[in-house]
Amino acid sequence: MVDFKKLCEKYDTPLYVYDFNKIEENFLSLKKAFKARKSIISYAIKANSNLSVLKKLASLGSGADCVSIGEIKRALIAGIPKYKIVFSGVGKRDEEIREALELDILFINLESEAEMDRVEEIAKSLDKKARISIRVNPDIDPKTHPYISTGLSENKFGVDIESAKKMYLRANKSSYLEPVGIHFHIGSQLTDIEPIKEASRIVADLTRALINIGIEIKFFDIGGGLGIVYKDEKTIKPYDYAQAIFSNLKGLDLTVVCEPGRYIVGNAGYFLTKVLYEKRTKNKRFIIVDGAMNDLLRPSLYKAYHKVEVLRNDEAKSKADVVGPVCESGDFLAKDAFLPKTKHNDIIVVYSAGAYGFVMSSNYNTRPRAAEIAVEDGKDRVIRDRESFEDLIALEKKYL
Repeated sequence: MVDFKKLCEKYDTPLYVYDFNKIEENFLSLKKAFKARKSIISYAIKANSNLSVLKKLASLGSGADCVSIGEIKRALIAGIPKYKIVFSGVGKRDEEIREALELDILFINLESEAEMDRVEEIAKSLDKKARISIRVNPDIDPKTHPYISTGLSENKFGVDIESAKKMYLRANKSSYLEPVGIHFHIGSQLTDIEPIKEASRIVADLTRALINIGIEIKFFDIGGGLGIVYKDEKTIKPYDYAQAIFSNLKGLDLTVVCEPGRYIVGNAGYFLTKVLYEKRTKNKRFIIVDGAMNDLLRPSLYKAYHKVEVLRNDEAKSKADVVGPVCESGDFLAKDAFLPKTKHNDIIVVYSAGAYGFVMSSNYNTRPRAAEIAVEDGKDRVIRDRESFEDLIALEKKYL
């Protein structure tokens, strides 16, 4: 059990805390589920990119799903092998593509024919053959939040089946492209297995058709998106997830690439914030805390629910909004949460904050970003220092 009060006394607030034992448990549960086939569990770095988190996952055999050259470099620094790194994302700059090719990562996921043009031209300039995969959009409703849906025809990600076929044929004839993989990812925070199963069936059928015409696909990249419990969600078990994919791969000798992010770190992370005071209006009770939307954006951005808890739980509860100091009406961590009356310096724990928490934080209102702490085997340690005001102005001050 993590001693949140002790950590706040030691490191102050706002504060991110990650349970590394839980991260390991989550990673290994997926690794075990996919062990029946050749597989790579490539952690989606965008969920939580702290180098110590990545180093921990590297030690467990993780690969990395990256959406910038910066994430690729983080993965390499943390010890993730280049042959387990995939470069995804819709807007790769020429410089990023060039560096990824020079670093010789596993493959680059292509999102459009225009992107294929750029990769081919850059590979030619380097006299290299670019290993590529194409992201197929199976037009499946993932039944998730529209902002994190990626597998419908209206989304910006990937190409339709017919476009993918043409791209694979072209890539196979190119002197500078080597199609080695096929990729799909229909969305994030998925809690219904049927859309995943249907999408994998569609893409597996396409893979068979490609192999039958001589295109040597080796990697079947299923993306990520496995959901977690924030409130009362019914989630998918890793074994059932893997079996849903495997059921569509009969007769195919492929390495499955799975790219979980939230599933591994989401429920292993906590955001701790301190009560400044309470404020009551005619119709509302506000608990004003020192953490804000710049620290944890998900509630403001998605109206996402996070369980919140006051570490003193001995009084009758009533509805309250937990709000921060940022000068925006959208600055809240919880709405209408049932909480006891709070006092100055009481600690509030925001649960399930390990994914898309610190990575989406900002310095809005010139607020330094929170420290990050790891807890492992009962011991705590700093894995990112709290920012100072001097850190914030360092890139500007020299121009005064």
